[in-house]
Amino acid sequence: MSKIKIFSLGGLNEIGKNMYVVEVNKDIFVFDAGLKYADDKMLGVDYIIPKYDYLKNNQDRIKGIFITHGHNEQMGALTDILPDLNKVKVYGTQFTIDILKRDLEEEKIKTDNLVVIKPHRNINFKENSIFPVSLSHSVPDTVGYVLNTQDGAIFYTGNFVFDPTMNYPFKTDIGKLAYIGKQGVLCLMAESRYASKIGYTSPQHRINKVISEVLYKYEKRILFNVFDGQIYRIQEIFNEIMHTDRKVIIMGKRLESIINDAIDKNYIHFDKTRFSNIHNAKDENVIILISDEREKPFSNLDRIIKRYDKFITLNETDTVVFASSVYPGMEKTATKIYDNISRIGCNLIILPTDKYLALHASSEDLMLMIDLIKPKYYFPVIGEYRDQVANMKVAKEAGINEENVLLKLNGQVVTFIDGKLVESKEIISSDDIFIDGKTAGDVGELVIKDREILSENGVVIVSVTLNKATKQIVAGPEIYTRGFVFVKENIDLIKEAEKKALEIINENTKPNFIDFNKVRLGIRDTLGKYFYDETECKPMILLVIGEVE
Repeated sequence: MSKIKIFSLGGLNEIGKNMYVVEVNKDIFVFDAGLKYADDKMLGVDYIIPKYDYLKNNQDRIKGIFITHGHNEQMGALTDILPDLNKVKVYGTQFTIDILKRDLEEEKIKTDNLVVIKPHRNINFKENSIFPVSLSHSVPDTVGYVLNTQDGAIFYTGNFVFDPTMNYPFKTDIGKLAYIGKQGVLCLMAESRYASKIGYTSPQHRINKVISEVLYKYEKRILFNVFDGQIYRIQEIFNEIMHTDRKVIIMGKRLESIINDAIDKNYIHFDKTRFSNIHNAKDENVIILISDEREKPFSNLDRIIKRYDKFITLNETDTVVFASSVYPGMEKTATKIYDNISRIGCNLIILPTDKYLALHASSEDLMLMIDLIKPKYYFPVIGEYRDQVANMKVAKEAGINEENVLLKLNGQVVTFIDGKLVESKEIISSDDIFIDGKTAGDVGELVIKDREILSENGVVIVSVTLNKATKQIVAGPEIYTRGFVFVKENIDLIKEAEKKALEIINENTKPNFIDFNKVRLGIRDTLGKYFYDETECKPMILLVIGEVE
């Protein structure tokens, strides 16, 4: 009897954090291991990765982690999870592994478990096998993965579009897709991000014309903000620059390393003699490429705007072009960046996201994929739940019965026994892990809630000093505030709060004994209600008790 389980540890009902698990009997295959950027409410959090306890507890059964392409949403979690999964191999194409290896080496994580694969070459795992197939996306060497089982194939697409003008190393092998469809596909797992968009994504993803217009309209310095993984878009910018006599400066070691490596390996075509040194960043007609850090979108550009960068200072004659769409959840941050650039007086160009699309599959792309693959079951992945629902409607238009479309949330398990779908109520534990600097796992929802309180209402510290032996008050209680009220203008409020704190301490103090727990809870409750009644604010209240001989 063959049993197949499919579930997600991240990537459903959200953008990013993609991690999909297919379990065939005892063998586990993991597809992608991405991060999600923290939105503006996640104070102090750099990014989010999936909870991967299931993988840690079952790593002896994991045959590999298979990465579709070199974007953070697909592989950004690996630097955090691989130290705990040191027995597991990671498979990817050359360009993907090159980027991943660079990231791992920066974090001093071993790289000897990375395996470079080539599209259309089978990888055997006894009863099962993996077949990578070339797909078109904004990064070279993108592949989807076909997991061949005795009950049919499971095909995970990752991100893709259909565009006949995209050649090697961005080209889709439609012939291979048609061949896969003829072999019998049990389940197709296809992305949902643009499922609600009518038509094909191509040619709406091309920006060469607008780049050409910018280069000829603005003669002074131009700064392009791009994602370092969007190699196809960088190539579009380079294509238009080659029609001018301008020099190019690449800001940031990571972006510079990726671009130079891509040129050396023929993923990008550009004359490297056109590159100039960062020390020439003040030249009037240079082109500067700026990318975001892996953990913090807009961080490099924000540093320039605030005049913290030692090489680049924005001025009124500059033109800033946002050549990549804003990551979902970062709209508020992006708006602040736009406003700050406008205040400086720069020319600001933002590509409208409804006109210039990212390279994700729209409705016709999805229907073509369904037509080529001809799956029995269809599993919408990668996107918010509304995107998954839109993907379901696309599948129904393409002829798939609604009962064969699998709409799930993270952790919900789809089960096939001998190739037949069976009802399953099994839930695999899934959650978010917040990454704050080098700290993983210690930053939870309670910490985020505390940061929200501190940012909105401030903190009140009640300090009192006691005699260690008698427990009598030696000094205090005194109240200190930060971010709550201006003390000089609210002396009566502070004095009344100190009086209430004193009463609570006296009520819970006996000769040679004080009930610290009742004092702590009493002060928090009493002062919390008092401050809210007087100010309608709820500051964080901390009690500091010191004892002296």
